[in-house]
Amino acid sequence: MKDKNIFTGKDYRITVLTDRLIRLEYKADGVFEDRPTKTVVNRDFSKEAGTCEILSRDEENGNLFIETKSLILTYDKKSFSSLGLSISLKEENSVWHYSVVYGNSDRNLFGTARTLDFTDGFTELEPGIFGHNGYAVLDDTKSPVFENGEYIMPSSEGKDLYFFGYGKDFYGGLKAFYHLCGKNPMVPRYALGNWWSRYCRYTEESYGKLLDNFEKEQIPLSVAVIDMDWHITNVDSKYGTGWTGYTWDKECFPDYRRFLKTLKKRNLAPTLNLHPADGIRGFESMYERVAKRYGADYKNEEPVEFDMADPKFREVYFEEVLHPYEDAGVAFWWIDWQQGTGENGAVDPLFLLNHYHYKDMEDRGKRPMIFSRYAGPGSHRYPVGFSGDTRTTWRSLAYQPYFTATASNIGYGWWSHDIGGHMLGDKDNERLIRWIQFGVFSPVMRIHSNNSIFVNKEPWALPEPYHTIMAEFLRLRHRLIPYIYSELEKSHNEDLPFIRPVYYEYPEKREAFEVSNEYFFGSSLAVCNITEPEDKQLKLAKTSAFIPSGKWYDIFSGHIYSGEGRKRKIYRDIEHIPVLLKDGGIVPESLEDKENGTANPKNMRILFGAGKSGEYELYEDDGISTEYEKGSFVTTRIVMKREDSGECKIVIGPARGDLSLIPKKRSYELWLYGLLDASEFITNGKGVKTDYDEERHILKIIIEERSVSEEISIKIKDAALATNDKKAEVIKLLDRAWIEMESKDRIFWALVENEGNEEAFIARLKELDVAENLKDALGEIFE
Repeated sequence: MKDKNIFTGKDYRITVLTDRLIRLEYKADGVFEDRPTKTVVNRDFSKEAGTCEILSRDEENGNLFIETKSLILTYDKKSFSSLGLSISLKEENSVWHYSVVYGNSDRNLFGTARTLDFTDGFTELEPGIFGHNGYAVLDDTKSPVFENGEYIMPSSEGKDLYFFGYGKDFYGGLKAFYHLCGKNPMVPRYALGNWWSRYCRYTEESYGKLLDNFEKEQIPLSVAVIDMDWHITNVDSKYGTGWTGYTWDKECFPDYRRFLKTLKKRNLAPTLNLHPADGIRGFESMYERVAKRYGADYKNEEPVEFDMADPKFREVYFEEVLHPYEDAGVAFWWIDWQQGTGENGAVDPLFLLNHYHYKDMEDRGKRPMIFSRYAGPGSHRYPVGFSGDTRTTWRSLAYQPYFTATASNIGYGWWSHDIGGHMLGDKDNERLIRWIQFGVFSPVMRIHSNNSIFVNKEPWALPEPYHTIMAEFLRLRHRLIPYIYSELEKSHNEDLPFIRPVYYEYPEKREAFEVSNEYFFGSSLAVCNITEPEDKQLKLAKTSAFIPSGKWYDIFSGHIYSGEGRKRKIYRDIEHIPVLLKDGGIVPESLEDKENGTANPKNMRILFGAGKSGEYELYEDDGISTEYEKGSFVTTRIVMKREDSGECKIVIGPARGDLSLIPKKRSYELWLYGLLDASEFITNGKGVKTDYDEERHILKIIIEERSVSEEISIKIKDAALATNDKKAEVIKLLDRAWIEMESKDRIFWALVENEGNEEAFIARLKELDVAENLKDALGEIFE
């Protein structure tokens, strides 16, 4: 950082990092912190173009005044106080005052929490870097510092704060955060498919039968989770409990190498659960080797105590205990730490576990990934997050969409939840399906449950229609992987969060801050989760949603929403949730959705919001290595261009990059939402046919296999825009409802009598003596 941006006294240092980000340090001993911390890894913004310009610097009556394009800082050069330190935000017309009593992030929009263990709905969240008043403060005072390869607690007293004054520029604030605190990594592609997880004493045989059933059902998986019963749990009481373990249970897995090879042949990435708190004890198969290397008294079975702050322990732990299992096929580790945040001023063991596990993989040239709980700001550098043992209740489900989206306010983008709930609660298949639907449209889709014989989430164990719905949504998750992986690359390289609270896109709309179940799922989709039971008469469930401005297309029903942005209740049957494709939005999908794995697909479908021009870049690499950092990846540009004449042109550009990573040829289905059927096409190749889904207003163009090196061009001469068939939608809603036939007839005839006059029908509907929720559901059709 240039010296002109640093203002120092004997006990304070003010560093202007950008025109909206200021570091505030007060140290009575005058010793300031320049080492990286757990949270902050890069304070040098000097190479960031246009990040900061000091407009003025003045001193008057002992006060320091610093002005940037966006902020004015006033400081009395004394120990920080509410009267002596303040920052004004010019555009927001708000002022921040330092505060000890009330915290430093007034009206914060919140970040996330360490865990959802033992919660039933709401839990207190840590602050994020945004607030309703346009500012928030990240407190790095007590963060461990990094020195000579180790994290240690800071010895100096004082304050070390980062003031984020980004107002409603959420993307700008996150870009600065990621520069300061580290990039969002690229997780392996397999992490984005379906994970099967259950706290259950599986055997090699029973797990094989489980996977056979998934294959029979043609339901794809990508990650096989083995909870703690992979290892010996029944141990002699002289060693303590069997919660910690590293030795395979031969009763269940007589040949673990064979088992892991079988999972690999099935295109699954295995992960094993770890509870590492009790260290390596005398009953472990590798104990003697570990103890000798560590220097413990192995003859008397002296335990090798867990201590991730000890380099020698880490060396032995990784090289003697974990690496052999990784060599045999374990892809990554589920670090299930539940033993607190550290004692007597020690560094949080959870953070050390996350950091050193991740670094161990990175140092060996692997694309790192762990699965562990959140250990505070900076944890985004170590995905994926495990949110803990959630309760099986509607309250728990209702909280998770909000919890997931809000985590973006602290840069934490890859939460994995116990989809369906882990413990307690009750049995409710409707709730399970709503949880599955949320899971499919969340960062990581991991089904999990406890070991009760009465908790069964295997799709084939469910009665209809839940069995079919669950299976279809799990296939949908794998269809979405090309889109999710492309969005992951944007998150990594462009600092764009994958899960985006609605107010990121509509910061001027008060209603955008009020929809806890809704978020943007990447750049093209808005997801409105349903987290409450259906109305027993309507046979529909509702969610409160903000319908964004412009046109949006429900990817399931094809219903077209248009307007200036508004909040209302949206209703759906058990088979669907509202997932809206924006006008001009493009979503590439895989059609290889019935087999395990997440390979770059040969057969694709691309969804288009066809009322507006748009473009998208499909990103692909090998999904597993770090070769992408050396330029080994492929991009394919997809463009939709609409003309005022009604002509619509779609171009799938030639794939660019390392073409060995993708199939030589691909077939495509192009689904254009919101169009009438068209009769005249111009294409630059053969093997093109069309189909039309009249109910959902989807024009489908099917393209036979083409070389990925050639451009595909489709021109639709008469791409006329469709409108909703509101009469048909009303009839469908009424037919589904379990209400009196007389009420159905009154509503239907009111519609017929006022056909072509929507205002008159709505006025008549308001007069009818029918349930208000029925009126509201019908009203959605006419908005």
